[in-house]
Amino acid sequence: MPLPETQVRAALAAVGAFLEKRRPPISIRDKLDYRADIAGSDVFIVAVRPDHLDKTQKRDTPVAKLKWVAARKVWRLFWMRADLKWHSYKPFPESAEIAVLVDVVDRDSNCCFFG
Repeated sequence: MPLPETQVRAALAAVGAFLEKRRPPISIRDKLDYRADIAGSDVFIVAVRPDHLDKTQKRDTPVAKLKWVAARKVWRLFWMRADLKWHSYKPFPESAEIAVLVDVVDRDSNCCFFG
């Protein structure tokens, strides 16, 4: 199910501010960059780096997943564990505002998102 327009605007604003703050200088973006993708009711924050075997290819590394739960009108926050599956971020699993969860990702108090 696609995001409601109000949530798309909120997601673009929150993630846009995050990317503005977190993206590295242009001179090294070929080595590390961040982007966000929206798919259905999910927003993904992704790190983009050169593939370690083929430097001409880029590799996406998931950082965080934010999921809109329309029935409850909340955003849920997930992180990817070593098993390569998304898990609820127990210290702060949900919020009515995506900006709050994007701030949790940015602070990364438990080193789950950026290591």
